[in-house]
Amino acid sequence: MKNKMLPKIRYLPFYAISALPMPVLYLLSDLLFIVVYYLMKYRRNVVSDNIKKSFPQKPPITRRKIEKDFYRHFCDILVESIKTLTIGKKSAMKRLRIENPDLVEHYLSEKKNILLYTAHQGNWEWMIFLPLFFPYRSNTFYKPIKNHYFNGLFKIIRERFGVHCIESNKGYRTIIDLERKNVIMMNCIIGDQSPVRISAKHWCHFLNRETAFFVGAEKLAKKTGEVVLFPSFKKIRRGCYGLRFSLITDNPVSMRTNGIIEDYAGALENVILKSPELWLWSHRRWKLTAGTWNFKVPGIIWSI
Repeated sequence: MKNKMLPKIRYLPFYAISALPMPVLYLLSDLLFIVVYYLMKYRRNVVSDNIKKSFPQKPPITRRKIEKDFYRHFCDILVESIKTLTIGKKSAMKRLRIENPDLVEHYLSEKKNILLYTAHQGNWEWMIFLPLFFPYRSNTFYKPIKNHYFNGLFKIIRERFGVHCIESNKGYRTIIDLERKNVIMMNCIIGDQSPVRISAKHWCHFLNRETAFFVGAEKLAKKTGEVVLFPSFKKIRRGCYGLRFSLITDNPVSMRTNGIIEDYAGALENVILKSPELWLWSHRRWKLTAGTWNFKVPGIIWSI
């Protein structure tokens, strides 16, 4: 009991905020939007530049609306993530609506592991609710935050409903070990991070620019034979999301080289074009440009 109470004491301010009703949290989100967008101007130049170069054909007034809508959604995600500390199972399942659970159940029931090749889109943090819908092991790969306090907070949030957080550099070995034990599982990898210069990467035409993608997800799928699904969100209303799974491949070995990455990039782009405000524009996605000198690192590299 004492060990269970320690995290709550350590993160008491966040638990106190989390206990507030959702309408109050969204009022805080509205206030946070004013602070983040108008006062702090958090990464305003990055967001504006990303949107402008992705949608050069759109008039400035439309791009500005996307920008503001993104910041409002971003602030919603922050309070929704904190709410995860105390939200009940029934409430979580009402707020995340799986549109086609049969697709996931079909493969898991056939003892086929699934790679969820996801993105910073919708409320990606609420993917941690998936164990409430599917009674199978769920893993997510992540890169630890340097700040130990917040790294611990995010681990508590992400593992609350049964997700196993695995450090990226241990991910492949962990999956192989679990497969040897015949564990049926879903493995989540976020694929829209910007690779560093020294990592292996593949270039795709994405949102009007040549864009580098990590190759780790494809290598992992081909080595393990996992079914690759692309999860995408739509925002039904504040605090309520629809989640749909699209099949990229159920036979990764047969896919052309880099085909999984290219199909993922195409699926993600289509989702962004439909609801651009739901993607994480504040991320410095295009730090690398095509033609950048690259040292290829052997092995599998992925990030979350």
